[in-house]
Order: sequence, then C-alpha cells, then structure tokens
Amino acid sequence: MPNTIMLDERFSIAQLSRLSPRGKSAANDDTHTNPCLSCGACCAHFRVSFYCGEIADERGGMVPPELVTQVGPLRACMKGTEYGGKRCIALRGELGQDGIHCAIYEQRPSPCREFPAWQEDGSPNPDCQRVRMKIGLPPLPAITKDDDLDPGNTPPRRGDVAA
Repeated sequence: MPNTIMLDERFSIAQLSRLSPRGKSAANDDTHTNPCLSCGACCAHFRVSFYCGEIADERGGMVPPELVTQVGPLRACMKGTEYGGKRCIALRGELGQDGIHCAIYEQRPSPCREFPAWQEDGSPNPDCQRVRMKIGLPPLPAITKDDDLDPGNTPPRRGDVAA
C-alpha cells in the first residue's frame, strides 16, 4: 500500500520556491488562454500518476521527490491525489478563483502538462467540463480554428490581404 499523507500536510511556499525549474514549458503555457489558471478543479479531483522517471534525482526528472508518493514499482503520484478526489499538494489558492496556481508549475509531471482543456477539434474536454461543473464554474466554450493562422486549403475570401 502506498504511503499516504494527512490532508493538512503541506510544504511551505518558501520550501517550494527553492525548488529550481528544470523542465521545458508545455505548449499550453500561454497565461492568456489557459483556463486552468482560474480553475484548479482537475488538480483537486484526479489522481496525478506518472512514470517514476519523472521524479527529480541524479539521473534526471523534474518533479520534486518530497511531493511524490510511490504507488507501484514504476509509478508515482502527486501527494494528496493518491486516491483521487483530494487536492494535489502543489495546488495553491481557492478553487475556481483567479490566482489559483501550481507551486511547481515549471516542474509539474506529464499528466499536468498534457491534460488539454480543449480537444484537437476545439471542443472542450469532457473531463474538464465535468469537474468544472462540480465546483460551480461555467462550461468552457468551444474554440474555433482561425483560418488566418492555419490557412490549409481555405481559398481566399473577399477582404483578405496578401502578405
């Protein structure tokens, strides 16, 4: 059975801020378009499990080991999320409020980096929608593809300007 933590066990912000970022930014790091930066529902609902090679040590990795629970020979998860339905130890702030954030954002594990608020077709991720609704947030709107940014096979329209 994996080690469990008390719900009130937390590292201080000073301890977390001393942890140096070692990873690359994810593609969805744009703060202007990232709804996660005023939500946090997924971080307080889902189990955040990942390959143990992501844990920071002399061989690499970037997730601070003191924030992780080993859940199997090759799997780890963020403390607080071992059984799902509880907050991640790195989540700071009030759910659904501006300013909610991950104390280890630059060092977060792959499930956090790769979880999309929107699917490739622009429709909202149904899992995201479900947990947003659970904490009283409105659903995310679908996003439409801007043909000017990725013209593909779209023919020119009246009013288009050549570059």
